[in-house]
Amino acid sequence: MIIKATIQINAPLQRVWDVFSDIANWGDWNPVCRECRFETGNSLVKGSCISFELTPVIIPMRIAPEVNHCEPGRKVVWSGGKMGIHAEHEFFFEENDSGVELISIEHFKGPMLFLAKLLFLPSRLHGLTIRLLDAIKEKAEETSV
Repeated sequence: MIIKATIQINAPLQRVWDVFSDIANWGDWNPVCRECRFETGNSLVKGSCISFELTPVIIPMRIAPEVNHCEPGRKVVWSGGKMGIHAEHEFFFEENDSGVELISIEHFKGPMLFLAKLLFLPSRLHGLTIRLLDAIKEKAEETSV
């Protein structure tokens, strides 16, 4: 299962990256991921582990992915698993004349994926991804000149 979403952000790349990479402050403006923090490390770099709570269905879940790849302002990949589902989330930052196109691609696999589909999890996760990208856009554009 793959979930993909894209958003155009009218802000400089450095501003978009600063907003995205400041995981410790995501809870201040992010309606999707709550109680965000670094479990290991204190910045978004390969090998660090981040943690946040989200609610894909009724009950909130704590997710703690490890950062597998980080090229500041270009690409971030983190992955982890929960309840028989493994997920890898890629973010791509592409600078253009209007600012930055932020692309989110999530790959899911595992033995419990069939149950996730029965619970309409793909559409719920797509909605959460859209809300996350909208929040990043709003925060980056709010103080952008």
